[in-house]
Amino acid sequence: MSEPMSDLRDRQLAHLTRPGNRPALVVVDVQRDFADPDRLAAYGLTEAALSALDRAVTRMCDLVDAARATEVPVVWVELGSDPARPWRAGNWLRGGDYDAPMSPDEPCVLASPGAEWYRLRPAEGEIRVVKRGYSGFLGTDLDARLRAAGCDWLTVVGLTSECCVDATAQDAVQLDWPVVVPRDATAAYDLGVNAAALVQLGLNVALLSDTDEVVDLWKKGVR
Repeated sequence: MSEPMSDLRDRQLAHLTRPGNRPALVVVDVQRDFADPDRLAAYGLTEAALSALDRAVTRMCDLVDAARATEVPVVWVELGSDPARPWRAGNWLRGGDYDAPMSPDEPCVLASPGAEWYRLRPAEGEIRVVKRGYSGFLGTDLDARLRAAGCDWLTVVGLTSECCVDATAQDAVQLDWPVVVPRDATAAYDLGVNAAALVQLGLNVALLSDTDEVVDLWKKGVR
C-alpha cells in the first residue's frame, strides 16, 4: 500500500530545511515581452488571465524581497534572442520555415525594451543567466554557478508555467536539484493551461507550494 501523500510531503519538506541546506530563488523570464500587459495583445489574454498574471508577478516580487531579507540567493534567468543566431527549431515550430531569419516579432531581442525586466530587476552582484531557448540550464553555466554559490535546492518562479518555468524546473530536477514551484508565483496566458501545467509539474518535477510556505521554509533554514 502506498504511503499517505502527507507523509511524503513532510519528508520532502524536512529535507529542504535540514541544517546546512541552502536554498536559491530562480526567477525566469519576467520580462516586458512576457509580462507587460501593453505588450501581450497578440496572445489574446482574457481579463481573468491578465489579473492572474498580475497577481503572480506581485507574488514574485514578494519572494524576491523575502529572499534578499533572508540572504537567499536570487538568480535571474532571462531570454536573450539574438538576430545573428536565430533559434531555427523555434522558427520551424512556429512558422514552418527552419531557415527563416529571426522574425521582427521575436520576443526579448537582446538590448531591446522588450527584454527588460518587468516590475522587478536584479540587484548588483546577483547571478544573471541569459538563455537562448526555454530552459535556463540548456547551453548556460547556471548549474555550475548555483553549485559554486553553495545552493542545495531551488524555488523556481516566473513565466510561463507551461513553457520556460516547466523547462527550467524539468532540467533542474534531472540535474539533481530538489525543486519547489509556488503555484501563486507563476502563470500562463490561459487559466486552463496554467492549471494543467501545475498538475504536470506536481506529478513529475516539483513540490508544489505557495509563497508564504516558501518564505517560511527559507526562514527555518536560517534559524
